[in-house]
Amino acid sequence: MADTFREFDKRLSRIDRKRSRMKRGYVTVVGRDGLIVTKPRRARRRLPLRGILLLVLGFVGFKAILLAHLGFGIYQDRVESLQGGGLVEQAGAIVMAPDPVSEFMAIRLRPYLK
Repeated sequence: MADTFREFDKRLSRIDRKRSRMKRGYVTVVGRDGLIVTKPRRARRRLPLRGILLLVLGFVGFKAILLAHLGFGIYQDRVESLQGGGLVEQAGAIVMAPDPVSEFMAIRLRPYLK
């Protein structure tokens, strides 16, 4: 009797695990014997490359607009003033330092922002 109960309990826990995995999605497959079986969709943990790329492009574009609007001298002065601040300001100065891409974009945007 105890063995039967243990097997039943194992079967129930297997069913619960499969059911919780199916909440994320499932795929129906027809087996060789013609039986339709639902299987949980495999979880894919991918890095959202498109989102990260858009975030970086937006940030570089933001820096380019600031560079074009303020001018290279004023922008560099503000970045240098950030370098003299606390830890957060110093990190901001590193991130906001002009890079070749934002400088190139700022030169192209400058005539439109005057």
